[in-house]
Amino acid sequence: MEDVPMPDGQILMDLITVTMPFGKYKGTVLRRLPVSYLEWFSAKGFPKGKLGMQLQTLYEIKLNGLEGLLDSLKRK
Repeated sequence: MEDVPMPDGQILMDLITVTMPFGKYKGTVLRRLPVSYLEWFSAKGFPKGKLGMQLQTLYEIKLNGLEGLLDSLKRK
C-alpha cells in the first residue's frame, strides 16, 4: 500500500495569520482577501512558491463555500 501524504494543517493556520506581502491588499490577512482578488490571480496566475500555494488554497476554500473551516480554526 502506498503512503498517502497527510494534509499539512499549518497551511490552513497560515491563511488566518499570514498577511499579504505586496499589492493593493498589502498587510491584509490572507483570510480577509476578497474573492475578486483571488479570481484575478486565478486568471492571471498565482505567484510562485508558498504564497501562491496559500492563495490558491484560499481561492478553492472560498470558491467551494468552506470559509467556516477557517472560522473554526480562528476560534481555537
